Amino acid sequence: MSGRSAAGPTPPTPTIAVVGCGRIARVHAANLAPHARLVFTSRNPESARALAKRFSGETLTGFEEALGRPDIAGVAICSPLEHHASQTIAALEAGKAVLVEKPMAQSRAEVEAIGGALAGRPPGSLMVAENYLYKPSLARLRAWLPEIGPLRRVRVAKLTRQQPSDWRTGHGALLEGGIHFVALLGAILDADPVEVSADFPGGADPERSAALELEYPSGARGEIRYGWDTPSLPGGIFQHSFVEGEAGRIVFESNGLYLGSRAGWGIRFRLGPVADLMGFGAMAGDFLRSVRNPAHRAVSDFATARRDLEIVFRAYDTR
Repeated sequence: MSGRSAAGPTPPTPTIAVVGCGRIARVHAANLAPHARLVFTSRNPESARALAKRFSGETLTGFEEALGRPDIAGVAICSPLEHHASQTIAALEAGKAVLVEKPMAQSRAEVEAIGGALAGRPPGSLMVAENYLYKPSLARLRAWLPEIGPLRRVRVAKLTRQQPSDWRTGHGALLEGGIHFVALLGAILDADPVEVSADFPGGADPERSAALELEYPSGARGEIRYGWDTPSLPGGIFQHSFVEGEAGRIVFESNGLYLGSRAGWGIRFRLGPVADLMGFGAMAGDFLRSVRNPAHRAVSDFATARRDLEIVFRAYDTR
C-alpha cells in the first residue's frame, strides 16, 4: 500500500475580469494569470488587447459585459479612482467577488455607499488591494513586536520625488499613495486613533506631501510622513521607519528591504525576504480564496480599508 495520500480534487479555474488596463492592472494580471482565466476591459481598447495577448486572455466589449457574464466569478477594478465606488457597487450587485484598487473611495459618502451594497453579502465579496498588508516584512515585524514591550511611538515614512502624469494629478499624495502608510501604521498599532492632526507643507492643492500625528487610546503616538516633492533615491529606498516600545526598538527600511531590532541586550538584523517583497503575490492568493469561497474574509477587507480612509478624511478635515 502506498504511503502517499490521494490528492484532493483540483479546484476549477475561475474567470476574473480585469477592469482598467494600466500599470497596476499588469501587476495584478501577472499574479492572477497562473491561477485564473483572465478577461480584460478598458476605456482604451488597445491596452485591453495588449494585456489579453500577453496573458492569453480575451477582451470584453465593456464593463457591462463583465457584469452580465455568469462565467465571470470575480472582478479586479484597476480603473481611475473616480470609478472605484460605482464599479465596486455594480459588481457587488451583480454577484461578483470584487478586488478594488486602493483607495477604494474618495469620500465618506462613497465609503458608506459601498458598505450599503456590501450589507448582507458574505465576507469574500469585497477585498481592497492594499498590498502593504501582505508584505513579508510586515509579518516579521509583527512577530518581533512582543519583544519590545508596550508600544510608545511608531513612525512610518516615505519621501520621494515623483510627478504623476495621469489621473493621479487630480488627487493628493496622502489619499493616492500615503494610504499605504496609513494602512501600515494601522497594522502595527491595531487601533483607531483618538486624535488626528495634520500638516500639508508646501501649500499645493492637491497636496504633494503630508505630515500626520496620531494619538491612540494606549497613549502610543503614530507619525506618518509621506510626500512626492522630496529628492531621493529611486523608489525611496534606504529610508527608515521605526517602532519604539518600552523595552526596545525596531527599525525597518520603509519598502520592507530589511529590519533590525534591539531589545534588552539582543540585536538582530534581517534582510528581505525578497521573494514577493511588495506582497502582490500573497494578495492575489487571498483574492482567489475569496473568489472560490465567499465565506473567506480577506486580510485587506472593507472594515480595514474604511478605518484607514477615515484617518485620511480626518486629516483632510484639519485643513
